[in-house]
Amino acid sequence: MADHDHAYKLLFSHAEMVADLLRGFVHEDWVDDLDFSTLEKVDASFISDGLQAREGDIVWRLRWGRERWLYVYLLLEFQSTVDAFMAVRVMTYLGLLYQELIREKLLTPEGRLPPVLPMVLYNGVPAWGAAQDVAELVGPVPGGLDRYRPRCRYLLLDEGRIAESELASLRNLAAALFRLETSRGPDEVQRVVAALLQWLRGPEQAELRRAFGTWLSQVLLPARLPGVTVPGVMDLKEVKSMLAERVMEWTRQWEQEGFQKGLKEAREKDLEEARSALLEAIEQRFGPIPEVIRQRIAAMGSPREIVLATVRAATAPSLDALGIS
Repeated sequence: MADHDHAYKLLFSHAEMVADLLRGFVHEDWVDDLDFSTLEKVDASFISDGLQAREGDIVWRLRWGRERWLYVYLLLEFQSTVDAFMAVRVMTYLGLLYQELIREKLLTPEGRLPPVLPMVLYNGVPAWGAAQDVAELVGPVPGGLDRYRPRCRYLLLDEGRIAESELASLRNLAAALFRLETSRGPDEVQRVVAALLQWLRGPEQAELRRAFGTWLSQVLLPARLPGVTVPGVMDLKEVKSMLAERVMEWTRQWEQEGFQKGLKEAREKDLEEARSALLEAIEQRFGPIPEVIRQRIAAMGSPREIVLATVRAATAPSLDALGIS
């Protein structure tokens, strides 16, 4: 996943991406007090002392109120399995960051440590089920010993669990990235790319356009279309042109890859799980599921039939187009 880590780091090295991430996905009142014009990147080379610097970790800071700084620590996770002890890692990296701030005398006017928001961005397939506070990982303790239980919480963004309707409604660069991550076909990628080109028209945004183009051409498309030769690093405009030329051909291949993978997975688990996966795919795409469709899915007895419906759910324009009502 090194290429993915590097490409995400390239994207989130742009202040516009970090600002949209906070505006769009941190739903807390204090975000309104942030001065996004003050965003500045912090050198994260302090992650050492026996710990390897991680390719995906990024630290930013910005003004909070008139005189205070808030640090935002992004830990970018691209693994297919959940790290049960992520909270311990976050606590460790947070401690190293605070040590560096103490060394550099970057304290509040009162001589205290500035606040830090640790964020974990996760794009694996299984839902993230790990503890989000290190206190949850510590076993039961007797009596007053509980007061010494360590506490360190991080904010999780599980990209695959964010509703498509929420992402599509946002004019937001981070939301566009998450839509691309969870895209169900080249036609959907094409729509998001067109929106990005509208939002990133200015000459000062050329580097960010290229960062998106690099990630699409070097990471996302090769992963979704194995065996297909994708040209080298491209600008976002070049990606749009390429998709326009080959969208029909690639949509068929994308769907076929999804079908073969889904059929293999369906054979490895029971039909009830496969039906649940189909219901989840439909609900995420179209919202509440009518009872007649639930009954029809409950009656499906063939893995092939269920997988075909799941693949159609990814690209169908409406519930009626699924053909299962």
